[in-house]
Amino acid sequence: MAAEIPRPQTRKPVLLSKIEGFQDVVNTAVIIPKEDGVISVSQDRTIRVWLKRDSGQYWPSVYHTMPAHQSGVTVVLFVLEMEWVLSTGQDKSFTWHCSESGQQLGTYKTTAWVSGLQFDVETRHAFVGDHSGQVTILKLEQDNCSLVTTFKGHTGNVTALSWDPVQRVLFSGSSDHSIIMWDIGGRKGTAIELQGHNDKVQGLCYAPHTRQLISCGSDGGIVIWNMDVTRQETPEWLDSDSCQKCEQPFFWNFKQMWDSKKIGLRQHHCRKCGQAVCGKCSSKRSTIPLMGFEFEVRVCDSCHDSITDEERAPTATFHDSKHSIIHMQYEPTRGWLLTSGTDKVIKLWDMTPVVS
Repeated sequence: MAAEIPRPQTRKPVLLSKIEGFQDVVNTAVIIPKEDGVISVSQDRTIRVWLKRDSGQYWPSVYHTMPAHQSGVTVVLFVLEMEWVLSTGQDKSFTWHCSESGQQLGTYKTTAWVSGLQFDVETRHAFVGDHSGQVTILKLEQDNCSLVTTFKGHTGNVTALSWDPVQRVLFSGSSDHSIIMWDIGGRKGTAIELQGHNDKVQGLCYAPHTRQLISCGSDGGIVIWNMDVTRQETPEWLDSDSCQKCEQPFFWNFKQMWDSKKIGLRQHHCRKCGQAVCGKCSSKRSTIPLMGFEFEVRVCDSCHDSITDEERAPTATFHDSKHSIIHMQYEPTRGWLLTSGTDKVIKLWDMTPVVS
């Protein structure tokens, strides 16, 4: 009997507030810890601090520009333990400043403009994702940095990063609609894919206390992934000149087509076993949640018959934010989620589990 798969907690986002009145798109924003406030960074390189008034509305109390970048700021992180402000921009640069003096401590030039940034306090490693689809790991010192390694698994731009310092796992989202979970601390070299968006992934946050990953996308979707399950790597696609089920030749296999007097077939791949198969031998579709496929994908007929109902049970829940999201941030102490959209609106959501 297959092991029972834990079901994700009921966790429906509840809209708390909307912050409007921006003149430009908000590239990044963060909830102020222990305050009813938000810090926003707009496309015009301005920073605003919004505090909630007695009326329940959010009003800007501070306004200034960010001089560290020559073009739009994409991500800003505040590292309390180091008293550093890390920032990235469309000018293909990553910089870090002293939060007390405002002095720039160092900078690193990237090959493409940066759209994802995370930092590990324990090792002082910065994870930088850029528009080439690459993630760069840098070791930061007080006034310099060194390149540790780079890795690439996305076919599109890296659009968001999230770091779990306990499990030593990095999550990366991309314009290719996928999320990859990189096992860095375990040194296993595993890279597990998650497929649950119909458009590019724009934000990622990991909630360690519930072991859930929250992702947002341009499709307006908020997806909550149950990571308290044993997930499987997707198999590598196998190469073959003929269908590995019925042995009929593919259309480039001229010799076998001539010998068998048969017209070549188009090649496909089973998402579960990775075998090269023809359309007739892979006519069925199935979800494979433990491999990250929450939507139905192509599988060969034998794999389709082997997948149980328990294995098809979803490991994610899906919600509509009703705006095209370009940035998100999660504040775990209160369970609040912040999303900003192309509609120039910031929304605050209560993400605490619903008691049934």
